[in-house]
Amino acid sequence: MPTILSHPAVPLTIALGLGQRVIPVRLLIAGVIASILPDLDVVGLHLGVDYASALGHRGFSHSLLFAAFIALAAGAFASELHTTRRVASVFIFASAASHGLLDMLTNGGLGVALWWPASNERLFFPWQPVEVSPLSLQRFLSSAGLAVLKSELVWVWLPAAVVCAALAMLSRRHEP
Repeated sequence: MPTILSHPAVPLTIALGLGQRVIPVRLLIAGVIASILPDLDVVGLHLGVDYASALGHRGFSHSLLFAAFIALAAGAFASELHTTRRVASVFIFASAASHGLLDMLTNGGLGVALWWPASNERLFFPWQPVEVSPLSLQRFLSSAGLAVLKSELVWVWLPAAVVCAALAMLSRRHEP
């Protein structure tokens, strides 16, 4: 998996690219949380949940259905997020769904149950350039963690910066 430091790249990119008028700060914070939330499933590993289980790491919480449920909840709280139901739902769906998609770019683990519950198959993209992050803090604080951060800088943050700049240019073009 990319680290919890890099999963927020997608909501940050969208929000910074489109600006506060489209993505208010409260919605951005909710998007960052939604982008990290699927990794709460690692708690299950410490409770004896099998990694390959639907409840295991990269299981149901990494699915598009899970992202859709979070998006529906965000839509219900749109006024508290200072936006419309549609904007809240679409932004939170993109933020949560991006988690599993980024994990599918990594070169380790069992893959992502993207289509759960329709399928329990764990998927990766054919191209997996992102170094998988170790699940233990001790291993992350070693040279392996540094390799992961370098990989994320190149394969997550650099493309995010390019997309952010493009979004900013396009959104400024369409301002009244």
